[in-house]
Amino acid sequence: MATLRKSSAYSRGRDRPYTRKSKKKSKSYVKTIPASTIVKFNMGNIKGYEENKFPFILHMVSLERVQIRANSLEACRQYINKQIEKTYPGQYYFKISPYPHHIQRENKMLTGAGADRMQTGMQLSFGKTIARAAFVRPNEPIFTIATSNKKAEEFARKTLKTIKSKLPCRTKIINETK
Repeated sequence: MATLRKSSAYSRGRDRPYTRKSKKKSKSYVKTIPASTIVKFNMGNIKGYEENKFPFILHMVSLERVQIRANSLEACRQYINKQIEKTYPGQYYFKISPYPHHIQRENKMLTGAGADRMQTGMQLSFGKTIARAAFVRPNEPIFTIATSNKKAEEFARKTLKTIKSKLPCRTKIINETK
């Protein structure tokens, strides 16, 4: 897999979504779509959550409009799920809310000596698809964790605080009790 550009090149949320995929190839704007890197969106004890067995709920919400890459969401998902499953197996429910539908493009540019003779600059600069991202609006939940007791909730809060650096936006954690 090729290395990705810094997320600051894409993270502003003002972009128009680039998602058009048609069943007829001739009408499709998007010719190739990168596979989704997020494996699961709902983890833990899903049945217990549907039966309201988890009264302590935490939501990590974004404070700004932003694009979050799918690989960033997947890295956060793996870390959170591993930490909580290791400490409180089967006593939690974990959900990723935003779906990465926006397809990011990159106009490859060469750097170094002699690179000016090999590239076209801004001529035909539409770019090739490289990754997927999710648009997140202010106060929209990114992650939701429901737990069965107060101790597990405190651990989940600590885990959410450690992944803040993996996200390109300012976030806050909101409590909810059923």
